[in-house]
Amino acid sequence: MDIYTNNDTVTLAHGAGGKQTSELIDRVFKKHFQNPLFTADDAAVIDVEKGRIAMSTDGFIVSPAFFAGGNIGKLSICGTVNDLACMGAVPRYLTCGFVIEEGFPLQTLEEIADAMEKTAAEVGVRIVAGDTKVAGKGQVDGVFINTTGVGIIPEGIRTSGALAKPGDAVIVTGDIGRHGCTILLEREDYGIEAEVTSDCAPLSGAVQAALKAVPDIHVIRDATRGGVGTVLYEIAGQSHVGVNLDAASIPVDPAVRGVCGLLGLEPLYLACEGRLVMVCPAEQADLLVETLRGCKYTEGAAVIGRITDDMPGRVTMTTEIGAQTLLAQPGNELLPRIC
Repeated sequence: MDIYTNNDTVTLAHGAGGKQTSELIDRVFKKHFQNPLFTADDAAVIDVEKGRIAMSTDGFIVSPAFFAGGNIGKLSICGTVNDLACMGAVPRYLTCGFVIEEGFPLQTLEEIADAMEKTAAEVGVRIVAGDTKVAGKGQVDGVFINTTGVGIIPEGIRTSGALAKPGDAVIVTGDIGRHGCTILLEREDYGIEAEVTSDCAPLSGAVQAALKAVPDIHVIRDATRGGVGTVLYEIAGQSHVGVNLDAASIPVDPAVRGVCGLLGLEPLYLACEGRLVMVCPAEQADLLVETLRGCKYTEGAAVIGRITDDMPGRVTMTTEIGAQTLLAQPGNELLPRIC
């Protein structure tokens, strides 16, 4: 591994397209992303498989770029891989674009690339092309990453936020709100100390196992910005149904619950980066939960509610004492720069 000094930083010359750009690509990106399809040409050339593909793109500007449980590099792979998985796709290829601030430490950049390499290897996805731009001091906050992914959808699989049906069960793949809570605490805006780690994780393996056990999963959604609550409102709107949650069944880490209690936040609206919302026929919910609990990163899966034909477009909640309450739809950004 290259040894960097404190003086080794990204300069504007690294983004000029000349010798320094080639050196940066070789020293950092090619070193970590090299594979038979990784190209030095203007575009990667890939053999196309028969069938349907899913394609997604996302930008990552999280602040801080390093947090308990991950960093912007790991996050950039997980975010796009999980979006593909939500369509039932097996992730195959990724591209990545970097916008780097002049003066950004090369050692830190390599740590980010290393996290991307390890996460991509875990998933079995290949990074096949990329781009690097260097912005002047103050034009970018450290480093921004954009990733685009392509996955292959197996025959017979179809998921969509528009497919939820009254009577379906609503499942979450683990405790909620940890990423948003982690970022909040990392910023030290509130002086609160708590043992909270981001749930940032790649979930494609768990999704493939779930679809194998229960091919008739109607909806799979990634609960990132806006959290589980926002995703449920989106599903309710797309499918023209109501959603009723059981408050006692919603898994929340005690530390996250404590922070939310101190600050008056709702865990359902804190971001996740390793949690999915799934909707399936009620009679298959137990099998789906059992399957998810046997997979890495989804051991805490639980049924948290059901789809109804009451109050289409709305999300309600049955409280611990049996009362019914309307879950308000958030209108403002709770935490900026969380992904």
